[in-house]
Amino acid sequence: MSAATANSRNTKTAEPHKSWKKINEERKALKRQRKQDKALKDLQRVQEAEAATKEATDATKAAKAKPHPSTVSIAVPGSILENAQSAELRAYVAGQIARAACIFRVNEVIVFDDVGVATARETKRSYEQDAEGNGTATVRSSSLQLARILQYLECPQYLRKYFFPLHKDLKYSGLLNPLDTPHHLRQQSKFQYREGVVCDKQAKDGHSYANVGLLNDVLIDKALDPGVRVTVKMDPPNETSRKQRGTLVSPDEPRRETGVYWGYQVRIAHSLSEIFTKSPYAGGYDVTIGTSDRGASVHDVPSKSIEYNHILIVFGGLQGLEEALANDEKLTVDEPELLFDHYVNVLPKQGSRTIRTEEALLIALAALQEKLQPQHADVESDLSELLPRSEQTGFPMARDVLVSKKKKRKHDETPAAAHDTPMQPLSASADKPSLALMHPNPFNDRAAEAAAIETDFEVVPATVPAAVVAPSAASDEDLSRFD
Repeated sequence: MSAATANSRNTKTAEPHKSWKKINEERKALKRQRKQDKALKDLQRVQEAEAATKEATDATKAAKAKPHPSTVSIAVPGSILENAQSAELRAYVAGQIARAACIFRVNEVIVFDDVGVATARETKRSYEQDAEGNGTATVRSSSLQLARILQYLECPQYLRKYFFPLHKDLKYSGLLNPLDTPHHLRQQSKFQYREGVVCDKQAKDGHSYANVGLLNDVLIDKALDPGVRVTVKMDPPNETSRKQRGTLVSPDEPRRETGVYWGYQVRIAHSLSEIFTKSPYAGGYDVTIGTSDRGASVHDVPSKSIEYNHILIVFGGLQGLEEALANDEKLTVDEPELLFDHYVNVLPKQGSRTIRTEEALLIALAALQEKLQPQHADVESDLSELLPRSEQTGFPMARDVLVSKKKKRKHDETPAAAHDTPMQPLSASADKPSLALMHPNPFNDRAAEAAAIETDFEVVPATVPAAVVAPSAASDEDLSRFD
């Protein structure tokens, strides 16, 4: 047995013994191979980063090559608030101007002083400050209030607490109708662009956190000072990272890329001349329109005849544009129609002696809509699934939710007593079961509405038979009775 085992051991080939020199060479070769693999991976990563940077650069060049859409600017005098009888009405007039600007997709609202420094020095106050904190210009208080309310309404609701502290000019801003523009996004909206504010939150070098109206802050690709309003393009969600990331873009990009109206800018002009001289666009406004009851009829302007890239529409105050021209010391012309390319009367044969500026704003923008032809129109895109719809505004509640619990309990506990009342047989729908409307019908279903009313009230007809009505209540004055 032991001999057989020994023979089998002898038949096995003995493995050659490796020297330490050979083992070290193999280890060095393996280490070199690992270094080469790591260098190849780093090179591949660098190439991918360069390709992504090149794509981003090409996209930026393409965006720059794409022309900016044409813009519409309006100029309204701040003195129109002084004609209001109370602080609530002043705020409401400003809200009407903001609503009109958003309805007609106005890109810039200019609030100008049509009274002048010499005639209203006592009612002016400083609003611009230099590096030392000293006031360098003055503006009328009504102009300041109008501009502040316009900016407040344009700002998304979740950002207002960062930019608008408590102020007496905004005391009645809660009474104003919301603008409900596309950039006022809900938390559940999935649109790729959002307005936000840079947060005072620690982030890695070259990055910042921004509050864009979501549950968590978004990490943006640039380091900015806290409190700055930004427009963020949301990156697609990444499975490997739980942080939501975004890219800082220009406020004009959402409208340029998607055609969505993205609010308006507010500018204050100290006089009528500053409306034209301090334009934010290169080359100024190529088309200017003045509105007055002394101008040419708007019906005489051919359709689509006014081609523009940056158009300006100026509205007068209580005394019209003539008074604003007389109070401007820098303008030397005698007639306001010489300042504009078109001087039109937006509503000939008006029934009232005067048209208020907030009314003229709606009339003029509606009348000129068919007369204007933009050189660069907005992009046509269907974003109905990404933006909030009109029926999602507010918190609609069904009628059955508004019924008090006490009334419901009364209906549930005493169903028999309700049928024993003497007025019940007169109801045409007494035998029908009550319908609980879970959702309101937007098409005004009369039958469903009547069924919902029957669950809350007992409808009593005006003509009651004599057998049912008591003799003491049979007079002409008492025609109905509620239990």
